[in-house]
Amino acid sequence: MGSVTFVAATFLLCLAAGSLVAVRAEDPYLFFTWNVTYGTISPMGVPQQGILINGQFPGPKINCTSNNNIVVNVYNNLDEPLLLTWHGIQQRKNSWQDGTSGTMCPIQPGTNYTYQFQVKDQIGTYFYFPTTGLQKASGGMGMLQVHSRNLIPIPFDSPADEYPVFIGDWYTKGHKSLKRILDSGRSIGRPDGIQINGKSGKVGGSQTPLFTMEAGKTYRYRVCNVGMKTSLNFRIQGHSMKLVEMEGSHTVQNVYDSLDVHAGQCFSALVTANQAPKDYYLVASSRFTKKPLTSVAIIRYANGKGPASPDLPSPPPESSAGIAWSINQFRSFRWNLTASAARPNPQGSYHYGHINITRTIKLINARANVNGKLRFAVNGVSHVDPDTPLKLAEYFQVPNKVFEYDSIEDDPKEAKKVVVVPNVVNATFRNFVEIILENPEKTIQTWHLDGYSFFAVAIEPGKWSPEKRKNYNLVDAVSRHTIQVYPGSWAAIMLTMDNAGMWNMRSQMWERFYLGQQLYFSILSPARSLRDEYNMPDNFQKCGIVKSLSLPPPYTI
Repeated sequence: MGSVTFVAATFLLCLAAGSLVAVRAEDPYLFFTWNVTYGTISPMGVPQQGILINGQFPGPKINCTSNNNIVVNVYNNLDEPLLLTWHGIQQRKNSWQDGTSGTMCPIQPGTNYTYQFQVKDQIGTYFYFPTTGLQKASGGMGMLQVHSRNLIPIPFDSPADEYPVFIGDWYTKGHKSLKRILDSGRSIGRPDGIQINGKSGKVGGSQTPLFTMEAGKTYRYRVCNVGMKTSLNFRIQGHSMKLVEMEGSHTVQNVYDSLDVHAGQCFSALVTANQAPKDYYLVASSRFTKKPLTSVAIIRYANGKGPASPDLPSPPPESSAGIAWSINQFRSFRWNLTASAARPNPQGSYHYGHINITRTIKLINARANVNGKLRFAVNGVSHVDPDTPLKLAEYFQVPNKVFEYDSIEDDPKEAKKVVVVPNVVNATFRNFVEIILENPEKTIQTWHLDGYSFFAVAIEPGKWSPEKRKNYNLVDAVSRHTIQVYPGSWAAIMLTMDNAGMWNMRSQMWERFYLGQQLYFSILSPARSLRDEYNMPDNFQKCGIVKSLSLPPPYTI
């Protein structure tokens, strides 16, 4: 099994000063050792090969506090390369640890790599997972919970307990089989079911309770959709949910009977055990799919008597009515402007609606056929990872030997023949940017941006035009990192690009990600200062054309 250790930063710096970045001495460290292996799992009740961390699926939970420094020594005992990403963790000044193929060389089989990052000025519900190939389809994922520091009040009473819930679609084919299907030019098709914390359940089936609640107490459910593609609806039989946090932001505490959660999204909701003491079903069901999928798990009251009712709470509507329902729910999500966040100032003190937009980038997703094979593209470019990670090529000052900047236009006027090349957008440090995500397809999309949170200011049907800005929420849009775009619709997000590095913007629908629906934002500090970005870590692995190159001049204070 792995281990976790907690020590003061100053003590750690004495142990391994050469491989660390300087941080304030009062910020503590958490140490983890993870052994990544194959093992047998049965999310759909059928034994299959899964990816385990320390023998677990889901993997070990990282439970930390804002500004903690996380050190994870990952031993890759698979027969293939591995990278882990920390979904939603902003990695301030530190895209070196982001865990994508554009920023890091993979951990080769039989070797290890130590990730080291700080959850700087963040709170909330996140998760980690493998980004290499289709490994995500076999596990290797776990929860990452970031609590507020003691001196920062949270806008609700401390719950009796916190319960992590991973929900997601699942394929009974292993990740290697799925990868072969995509490499052959075909789609992986529809998933086989929905897993809840690594298992699937049916109404009336024999199940071990997922969680136990005591009557009269309130619990925090941290819920993430970790699936491959499918949007889900989450609900608990007989119980309402008070939304309190979404992807790192405290929210206005509205009450919901059910919540849509799209691929890659997380939220926290308070649930009070105020019903008759017995069993109840926790329900996860698919959204906007031709064949509905449902899975259940048991929530048990302590000292309760009686089984859960077979009558599940009804799902939201589907088709166009369901899309309208889901958009309206999105619009009901609001940033809690009176709450304190990870930093000392109230989280709503950032008046993003008063900042002039310096650049508008429209990203249009597309399904394409290239040389007889299925690909997905953004503005006519289907991304492919080069042998040399983009960040390394840039840091060693040889980007022209690996990729070209700005292969896509900010405002594509017409569909172009899709090309398969690295997709890197050159962005200006500290510019305030508006990104329009336009979805002309008949399937829902989910987009994620590493390194940042953004203000999700609008989702509407149709095509975007500048006149649509009058409908933006410029006051209290939730600051988050993942957003859905409905069929034939668009979404608008706004952010200040103040985190220097190489950052992946991707479809969180993994078939699309693997086949090219992603890009990278290159954001360089012109000052080449450690105030803006860290140097390459001492333990960082080199690969590709930079493997034998000498280090460039380092960033300085």
